[in-house]
Amino acid sequence: MSDKPSYLGLLNAIANGECAAHAYLEEWIKVTPHDGVRGVLQTVSAREGEHGMAFAKRINELGYTVRPNDDPGQARRMKIAGSNKTDLEKMEAFGLGRLDTGDKPDIFDNFFKDHSIDIRTGELLGRYIAEERDSGRLLRACYEQLCAEAGRAPGSSATAPQDDRLAALESKVDAVCEAVGQLSKALGVKADDRSGAAAKAKSNGKSKARAR
Repeated sequence: MSDKPSYLGLLNAIANGECAAHAYLEEWIKVTPHDGVRGVLQTVSAREGEHGMAFAKRINELGYTVRPNDDPGQARRMKIAGSNKTDLEKMEAFGLGRLDTGDKPDIFDNFFKDHSIDIRTGELLGRYIAEERDSGRLLRACYEQLCAEAGRAPGSSATAPQDDRLAALESKVDAVCEAVGQLSKALGVKADDRSGAAAKAKSNGKSKARAR
């Protein structure tokens, strides 16, 4: 293509973020002893992996290739996912119980502000958004069930405040949080560039990417 699509960075961010999420979810699946958690993770992980490949394919169809991102947090996420922490601890470390915003706005509401998005890319984005929102609902329900099994309310900490290691993890965004946060930032910057505004882009949400 002669003109670089304005939304190429968004596609690249999704491709990288989804592949990263798929990788750590697969590690988690290997070690979870909970059949219900395993079932949810398998559903979500399959979607993440498919999204990563589908967006990489679309980038290739547009005449470009995915640019890998420098994500130092991925090694930490992989370590947590394969650790002997409980499923509930991992859910909270990754923030997966907070992905679903219900009927409130989310990061995906901004995806189609770029009116130059072509039809095929728009179709791909539409399916991606619908599946991501459904995954958020599945993960929230899974998290609430784990909290019920542990006999505590969702959002309440099961670990003492002095646990610096967990506190540090909880202060970081998980793969999905970081991915969505970076997508939001990329979208904001793009919108600023197109409009000529000088304001900085703001992140609206988490997880599951990098601008290309």
